[in-house]
Amino acid sequence: MLTLPLLAALLACGVVAGFMAGLLGVGGGLIIVPALGWALAAGHLGGAHAQHLAVGTSLAVMVFTSASSVRAHHRKGAVDWRIVRGMAPAMVVGTLLGSLIAGWISGAALKWFFVIYAYAVAAQMLIGKQPKGGREMPGPAGQGAAGSFIGMVSSWVGIGGGSMSVPFMTWCNVPVHTAIGTSAALGWPIAISGAAGYLISGWRAEGLPWGSAGFVYLPAMLALMLMTVLLAPLGARAAHRLPVPRLKKVFALLMATMASEMLYRLLLG
Repeated sequence: MLTLPLLAALLACGVVAGFMAGLLGVGGGLIIVPALGWALAAGHLGGAHAQHLAVGTSLAVMVFTSASSVRAHHRKGAVDWRIVRGMAPAMVVGTLLGSLIAGWISGAALKWFFVIYAYAVAAQMLIGKQPKGGREMPGPAGQGAAGSFIGMVSSWVGIGGGSMSVPFMTWCNVPVHTAIGTSAALGWPIAISGAAGYLISGWRAEGLPWGSAGFVYLPAMLALMLMTVLLAPLGARAAHRLPVPRLKKVFALLMATMASEMLYRLLLG
């Protein structure tokens, strides 16, 4: 079971994850997954399914974080609901399919996928270049293709997809604050379908710790949810006042550090 020191660490992780999710439209899962993986390993919980539990629990937490974040962005008029309606259905399909497939993927493979993805996102943030708006948002087919791809990748990393959907929308001439707010709204259907998929795919898995519902570890989910729901609206409000480009670089360094720690553990075997 989770000890008090591990619980305190997860609460602190929830503070950072929730604030960053609201501030940048990305970041909740990219912090939660490695932190929860470390907590599960330290508590000798999950065994071969520890990474599945980390990803599934992260998506379950994002159900509540995204709802809290999008409410704050909506109040500021920063959510384009036409884009949400165009991309969300395909995202749900892609996320659900990916999370069901994840039950057949080894924990080590999921960790490698996370490490590579986290390094790629950190590099993009450190470079600081956003794709220049060179076109308009595509039609239903294009939005569906992008949505399904973002959803499937998100289901293997345990994120709401903002690190992909925000650059995609800015490339399509969506203003950056609108892209961040809309990404938060798109993260909600990703989180719901992903959490449902991990719950189903892990329902009969053996060796899961007490308190697990499939690949969702409920004690950790509740602790993280409490902090992320409280901090996500603060991050969303701060997005309109703080130097976001500078904060992105700080977040990128944090993400690269956490990915490096996971890589180190992978290489140790």
